[in-house]
Amino acid sequence: MADRTSYTDTVTRDQIADQLRELADAFESSETNVRVGNKTVNLSPPDSINYQIDVVERSSLLRGKNESVEIELGWKPEQRDESTEE
Repeated sequence: MADRTSYTDTVTRDQIADQLRELADAFESSETNVRVGNKTVNLSPPDSINYQIDVVERSSLLRGKNESVEIELGWKPEQRDESTEE
């Protein structure tokens, strides 16, 4: 069974940049806490992570141009030895 936490909003480009920086900082620290809306999710990524980025550019006579960027990160969580944690 998979637990999914999703959040959708319309924000400014500056807010997107801030959220991406916050996500990057989380992956650089030992505590990877990711904010998703009003919830914080604790993740356990290993040193190597699968990374995929897709850019889609669409053009339609009725809808005009539409662009999107999708970033996907995936991994198997690190096994933490709880006997050595304090």
